[in-house]
This record gives sequence, structure tokens and C-alpha cells, in this order.
Amino acid sequence: MKNVTLRQLKIFEAVARHLSFSRAAEELHLTQPAVSMQVQALEDQAGLPLTEQAGKKVRLTAAGEEIASQARRIAEQLREAGEALAALKGVEAGHLKIGVVSTAKYFAPALLAEFRRRHPGVELQLTVNNRGTIVRHLAENDIDLAIMGTPPSEFETVAKIFADHPLVFIAAPDHPLADKKRIDPQRLAAETLLIREPGSGTRGALERFLELHHVTAGATMELGSNETIKQAVMAGLGLSFISEHTIGLERSVGRLVKLNVTGTPVKRQWRLVYRTDKRLMPAAVAFVDFMNSEGSRLIEAQIGKQSPVAAEKPKTGGA
Repeated sequence: MKNVTLRQLKIFEAVARHLSFSRAAEELHLTQPAVSMQVQALEDQAGLPLTEQAGKKVRLTAAGEEIASQARRIAEQLREAGEALAALKGVEAGHLKIGVVSTAKYFAPALLAEFRRRHPGVELQLTVNNRGTIVRHLAENDIDLAIMGTPPSEFETVAKIFADHPLVFIAAPDHPLADKKRIDPQRLAAETLLIREPGSGTRGALERFLELHHVTAGATMELGSNETIKQAVMAGLGLSFISEHTIGLERSVGRLVKLNVTGTPVKRQWRLVYRTDKRLMPAAVAFVDFMNSEGSRLIEAQIGKQSPVAAEKPKTGGA
């Protein structure tokens, strides 16, 4: 495949990512016939079919999966080369791709905004998704750094703790347990627990808490996002175990309460994670240093703005 061009690889990577010739053409500002022609030329070089048609859908063959993987790797190496050259010129620039688990979306934008203020030449790309998807992006080198709780075990990573991450039980304000000063964890067995999907870091922490306190969960309801869980708790569908960093606004307006369950808050940590074999470019190194020195303080400041105490309005005297 010595005659393969970077243009062909770029076009095929877009087709592989979208599983669509038309969407790839739209992204690259090309006509669909032009995209098809370049993919055909790449197939001729490979000597194997790279895609197959299944009705209206495009699928990658085994050879196509391999070419797509290599195309992404080459694109990443070219990006790293460009940033390394920029660093040698003394230019603070670069492109930094950061993945954030959905629970961290409540404070991550504020962190990125402050980092961007200090390093305006760095171009940032933020991806927010569930833990499983962020781990996959990290494994495939689609992102440089990830903000998450528990680092993946599927491959080797560097995981740097930058802040505490408290997890608490929540309820609607009119729930019978809402005003209790001390709640035995065994009381939870009689309640409906609203839980995240398997593989979620929050769900794993809940399961470990229940096991530690010898609590057998009763009724459970699985929901796919923190926002859905909060709405369900406010509607009275049950209790939930959730990051305290996600409920500041709802607590400030009296829509949710934090339960005083013995043994909580459960203290976990936020980590900045990257692959062990990842060569960090200057922008990524700067972000690692920034999170190490400022991450915890900025999170607390952001959450503090939404805390119930911060939300109280000062009383004014009468006339």
C-alpha cells in the first residue's frame, strides 16, 4: 500500500466514523461520487473490500476496521508532530481533546473556561458521555485526557487525583426520611432505589456501599442519566445515590434534599486519566499541571455558587 495518500485515509476515516458516504462527503465538503472514488482507490491498493452494503447501511469489513484504525493513528501522529513543532518555536498553541464522564459535566466547562483564559492559544475539544464511551475513546486514542472517577482496567493508564468526589443519597423534600437526623443504611432496603446503568462508576460505588453495610436492595429502577434520575427523585419515584456535585442547583431551590445516611458522603476522587503510552503534547502537559494545582479549588468554587447556603438571599428590613 505504498501509494496510499493521506487524502484517501482521511476520507475513509470519515466514512468509517459515520458509516455513511453521504455524511462523510458533507463533513469534508466533497461530493458523494468523489468520496466513493477515493474509497475505491484505497480498496484497490488494499486488494480487499473495505466496506459492504447492508440495505441502506454501510458496514466495515475486517480489512476496513484495520485501515480505519491505522488512519486514526496516523492522523493523531501528524497532529502530535505539528504541536511538537509549535512547541519548539516557542508558540503556545495546540489542540487538546478532553473526554468527560457525564457526572463531571456540571463543573468541567468552568474548568475549561479558566484554562482557556490562561492559555488562549490552545484549541479545546470537549466530549461528554457515559463512562463506557469515554473509556472507549481513551482506548482508541480519540481523546488526549479524560476526567473520570475510576480509571479503566482494560488497559494501562496514568490516573492523577485532582479533587474529592462526594457521593450522597437524595430524596424529594416531602419524603419521610428527608428530615431524619440519622438514617441507618438498613432503612434503604425498604426503599426503591433509582440507579445508573451497569458499568457506571456511581453504580459501582453504590453496590460497594450496600455490600459494606450488608444491605440487600429491594426494588430498583435503572435510569440512564443523572438528569433523569434527579427528575424521577423529585417526582417521588424513589431515592438515589448520586454525586453531590450534580445536585447543587436542585438543593438551592428546595427541589431535592441530601439524606443523612450513616456512612455518607462516600468520598471518591476525581482523576485526570490518560494512556500510559500517550505522548503528551505541551497543551496536554499544561492542562495536567493546571488541574493538579487548581482543579479542586475551582470545583469547590463552582459548586459553592449553587449550594443552598450560597443561594439564600439576605433579609431586608421593613419600612
